[in-house]
Amino acid sequence: MQSKLNPYIEFSGSARQAMTYYQTVFGGKLSMQTYKDFQVSKNPADDDKIMHAELIAENGITLMGADAMDGDQAPKSNISISLSGDQQAELTGYYNQLSAGGTIIEPLAQAPWGDQFGMCADRFGIKWMFNIAGPKA
Repeated sequence: MQSKLNPYIEFSGSARQAMTYYQTVFGGKLSMQTYKDFQVSKNPADDDKIMHAELIAENGITLMGADAMDGDQAPKSNISISLSGDQQAELTGYYNQLSAGGTIIEPLAQAPWGDQFGMCADRFGIKWMFNIAGPKA
């Protein structure tokens, strides 16, 4: 099996809503298991929190996520998820959907290196970067 790198996002109680939302953006199959499903919750308030979620889209995009347990806050990080390629309609659609209800950090526009580039934070505070390849010379 070839090695694969995919983001695993930790949420503060919003994993179910976020992962369900990402399924509406990317499509694909979503599976979610709670702490109760694995009988590992130490506090009944954590029973229905997501211990593991995995979204696999038909185009190969894979996102995983979970809720922090026992009232822990998800750690703040300085990381962005980057989507890139030459499929302009697909990537522009992802940008538009993920920025809706969130914050546009950098509008999707022509970049000095010839590609289109944009950045946003979605409604869950996750930062996304988009690079759409420009025409080849």
